[in-house]
Amino acid sequence: MRKAVFFDRDGVLNVDKSYLGFIKDFEWMDGAKEALAYLTRQGYAIIVVTNQSGVARGYYTEDDVKVLHDWMCQEAAKAGGIITAVYYCPYLEGAPVKAYDKKSDWRKPAPGMVLQAAKDYDIDLKQSFMIGDMPRDVECGQRAGMDGYLFTGGRLDDFVRAIVAERKGRESI
Repeated sequence: MRKAVFFDRDGVLNVDKSYLGFIKDFEWMDGAKEALAYLTRQGYAIIVVTNQSGVARGYYTEDDVKVLHDWMCQEAAKAGGIITAVYYCPYLEGAPVKAYDKKSDWRKPAPGMVLQAAKDYDIDLKQSFMIGDMPRDVECGQRAGMDGYLFTGGRLDDFVRAIVAERKGRESI
């Protein structure tokens, strides 16, 4: 089984611009590409799990989301970071786009995306952790059986290095 880091997208890997669906609006968070490269060197699978209710609201399409995520993965790879997979939830109860108006166990804080990724990529959740910028992200990680960390800003690579060092220290006890 593999260890992984699960990332929320908006507000963690990229600057949160409220319903980001297009490459032209994407801006990497400071230290994000460096954090992904560091985790790749440390042997972690990197999984992005993101609520994308902008689809359900009609702001952009699932195809737009896929194009953005493909580009994001390519840009991370150029910097030495391998994003293993990206999971997203386009659903929202009460959504104006009726095809996406439903309750989903993939919508965080529910752990559906994490549990599916763990199954798909043989991930040991006990060795893994979640980083998000909202309490629902931390809760999602905890509900999936792993530690969750709240990123409140600064350089993401510094935040990630501190978590990895702390976890290594715990393992040696």
